[in-house]
Amino acid sequence: MPYRRTANVVRRLAEREQAILAAAQRLAAEGGMAAVQIAAVADRAGIAAGTVYRYFPSKNDLVAALTGMVGDRELAAMRAAADAAPGPLSALAACIATFAARALAERRLSWAVIAEPVDAEVDALRLDFRQSLAAELERRINAATTRKLVPEQDARVTAPAIVGALMEGLLGPLAPTYDSEGQAREAVQEAALLALRAVGIVDARARGLVAQTVLPPA
Repeated sequence: MPYRRTANVVRRLAEREQAILAAAQRLAAEGGMAAVQIAAVADRAGIAAGTVYRYFPSKNDLVAALTGMVGDRELAAMRAAADAAPGPLSALAACIATFAARALAERRLSWAVIAEPVDAEVDALRLDFRQSLAAELERRINAATTRKLVPEQDARVTAPAIVGALMEGLLGPLAPTYDSEGQAREAVQEAALLALRAVGIVDARARGLVAQTVLPPA
């Protein structure tokens, strides 16, 4: 008779996998993807390196799983904020501001899973996240365009351009650092205003949309 895992065994295996991913996330938040090494993750998780390899046969497998986990979480937060908004324009503003605020709140981790320079194989593993971010914004821009709330445009170009602007303006090596939560919140608002202007929302209206958005703590 083949061995069948009990519910408790399945639960323990899932918990161990989550513990490994949590350790990898903490290391990426501290030192970027270069810090996500099997031995370091094992040490941070308090387990043997061989155990990590049983779940993730290579560093690239671990990076892919980490990126997927963070990406799914952030996309879910963006969608929830947008879906709770009363209309297409406020949904677009909420989507942009939520991504910006959450990314800045975990700046090192966000840069690591989105755009930090890495080798080509690892970078290819992170492409899905960037594509998903752009696709979510594209969907929100198209909804506003269909209702004629913003000018006609090719959202396939606008959306990834906004993702790039938010990443470089808030997370990249040229972005400022902030000494207080208030400064970080102002930076998020300025970045959201820039993105809304890019899709054709005039400044006064854009400011009203951003002001209505309830931002998570930065």
